[in-house]
Amino acid sequence: MSEAQLINRALKAVMNRNASEDPHRPAWHLSPQTGLMNDPNGFIQFQGEWHLFYQWNPLACAHGAKYWGHWRSANLLDWQHEPLALVPAETYESHGCYSGSAVDHDGTLTLFYTGNVKFSGGRTAWQCMATVNDAGDVTKTGPVIGLPPGYTGHVRDPKVWHHQDSWYMVLGAQDLKEQGKVLLYRSESLHEWTLLGEIAGSQLNGLGDFGYMWECPDLFALGDRDVLLVCPQGLPAQQRKWLNAHQSGYFIGRLDYAAARFPHGEFCELDHGFEFYAPQTTLSDDGRRVLIGWMGVPDAEELLQPTVARGWIHIMTCPRELTLEQDRLMQRPARELQQLRQQRSRYQQRAASLPTLPVERAELVIGSRGSWSACFGEALTLVCNEDGLTLSRRNLRSGETEHRYWTGAVSHLQILCDRSSIEIFINDGEGVMSARYFPNAVPEVVWQGEASLTVDYWQLRSGMVV
Repeated sequence: MSEAQLINRALKAVMNRNASEDPHRPAWHLSPQTGLMNDPNGFIQFQGEWHLFYQWNPLACAHGAKYWGHWRSANLLDWQHEPLALVPAETYESHGCYSGSAVDHDGTLTLFYTGNVKFSGGRTAWQCMATVNDAGDVTKTGPVIGLPPGYTGHVRDPKVWHHQDSWYMVLGAQDLKEQGKVLLYRSESLHEWTLLGEIAGSQLNGLGDFGYMWECPDLFALGDRDVLLVCPQGLPAQQRKWLNAHQSGYFIGRLDYAAARFPHGEFCELDHGFEFYAPQTTLSDDGRRVLIGWMGVPDAEELLQPTVARGWIHIMTCPRELTLEQDRLMQRPARELQQLRQQRSRYQQRAASLPTLPVERAELVIGSRGSWSACFGEALTLVCNEDGLTLSRRNLRSGETEHRYWTGAVSHLQILCDRSSIEIFINDGEGVMSARYFPNAVPEVVWQGEASLTVDYWQLRSGMVV
C-alpha cells in the first residue's frame, strides 16, 4: 500500500473517531486521538522546543503496523499536533516503523527507528534514518544498519547519542539462543555504523538467564556514572517484584567506550506500579535528564480497558526529572508541572477525619506517620504501613484483586492524578508507582486509618493539545 493510501486511512480514522466525551480520557497527560499508542519515541528538546514522537496504530486499538505520531511543545505542558512523522510504506518497514530516538545533527532534527519486516516463517529488522524539517515534514534516508549475524529478527529500538567525536547507538536484541542483549555501535557520520559488541544482557556482567529479549535500551551519563535503562522480557515474577507481564528497569555502571564494556550493578525496577514500560530520556537545554514512559505494558490486559469501546487506548506518563543519588536513580515530576497547580488547600489531621477530595485532576503531597489507606474512585486502593506501600485494584481479565508493592519506610508522597491514572512518587523520588484505573464516576479519594497526615492538595488545570 502506498504512503498516500496509508495516510488517507489514518486521516479517515481520526475524522471518524468517537467524538463523545470519554470520562477516562486524561486532562493533562498525552493520549492518542484514536487507535493504540504505545512507546514514546524521538524525545528531544531541539532548538528550544520539546518534541515527542510516539508509536501509533491509528487504524485500530491493536498492535499492528505502527506509524510515528508527533507532538511539539514549548513548555512540556501544552502540546500541538505535528504532521504524521513516519508511515510504514517502504519495503524495509512494511510491518511497522518501530521505536527509536532523535538527535540534533548540525541543526537538523534526525530520527532513527527500526523498520520491521515479517515474512513467512520469520522476520528481519532494519535500523533506519530520517530527517525532519521546520514544518514537521519527514524525509526518509532509508536503512543504515541491517540485521547483524548471530541474532534473530528481534533487533530494534535504536537510541543514539554523541560522545566526544563519535556517534553511538544502543540496540535491543535477541541472540540465536533466545537470550536478550544490548548491542553497542559507533559511527562517524550517522550513515555507516560499526558493531562494537554486546555490552549487557542475559549471561553477561554476572547475570545468569535474564530474559529472552531486551527492549528499548537507553544509555546516558548522570554525573560520573552511566545509567542503562532497559526492558527485559521473560523475567519470572518474584513474590513482591517483577509482577508485570514485562519489566522496565535500570543498571548503574560506567561505559568503557574503548573496550565496549559496561560492568554494572544489580537490576532495579524503574516503576513499581501496574503500568510502566518503554521509557525514553533526553537532555534538556538546562542540563536536566528528563524521562517520559508509556503508561502501559505489552501482553497484559490492555485490550480489556474500557477506552477501547471509545476507539482509543493508552497514555504517556508525566515527564520526570532523573538524578543519581547514592547509587539510586531518583525520579521527580518535572518542575514545569507545578504550573498546572491551582489554589492550594492544606489539611493536618488523622487520616479517617480527612475530607473526601475530588481527584479527577489533582496533586496531593502527603507527610505520613503511621498506617493509613486511601481509596481512589472506588477502584484503586493505596495502603501505607510500616512495610511500605501496597497498591491494589481489580484485574480486568480475572476480576480478582491484584497488588503491587514498594518496600521501605514511607515519610513523604507526591501523588499526581488525571481521570484514569495515578503516579505516586515516594520519598522525594526514591520510588514510583504508576497505574491506570477506571472509576465509574468522577473519582474522589476517601481516607481511612488513625495515622496523623499532613496533606497539601491542588486541583490541576488541563493541559492543551491542539
